[in-house]
Amino acid sequence: MKKLFPFVLALGLVGVFTGCSNDEAAKDTAKESKSSETASAETVSDDLKIGRVNNAPHGDKSFATTVVFMDGDKIIAASIDEYQFLSGEDIKGVPNSEGAFGQNYKDPKTVLASKMDNADFYSNMMAEKAGSTVPIDENIAAIEDYVTGKTVVELEEELKANEATPEKMIDAVSGATLADTYGYIKAFVEAAKAAK
Repeated sequence: MKKLFPFVLALGLVGVFTGCSNDEAAKDTAKESKSSETASAETVSDDLKIGRVNNAPHGDKSFATTVVFMDGDKIIAASIDEYQFLSGEDIKGVPNSEGAFGQNYKDPKTVLASKMDNADFYSNMMAEKAGSTVPIDENIAAIEDYVTGKTVVELEEELKANEATPEKMIDAVSGATLADTYGYIKAFVEAAKAAK
């Protein structure tokens, strides 16, 4: 029994010290977690709003739904999808195009469709008609990235500076080649101003 006591005592002390070091590690982890939560909370304000509008950034043959997520006066996320009538075997129409809604189409082979849902088809069509080299979804993503992080005032200043020559906005947005880049940026400004 005397020989067993030192062994049990040593085992107990190892357990105590291990427990202490685990407690310290747990406390350190909790501190790190709390400080990262605080940092995350500090990066987003209480002034969050969403703006969504239907507008026409690209002429009179389509319309868009433009959405922004605002933190104060700054756009922190942006999304746009444009809709127009398209015809083709592989076109995916808006919901209910094959149902009662679709019965109102003048030509059942031409349906109201999302450009983003039909990005490959639309991009190929624009390559044939206008020599476009950048797919529509990549163009739109470049414009969404461009407006993200900017304020309404910054975007309005850029629009005003390019008002006489809107085609120069193409050069301002890296990766975007859409002729109506100016119109798309203006659409995001409209959504931002409508944010609630």
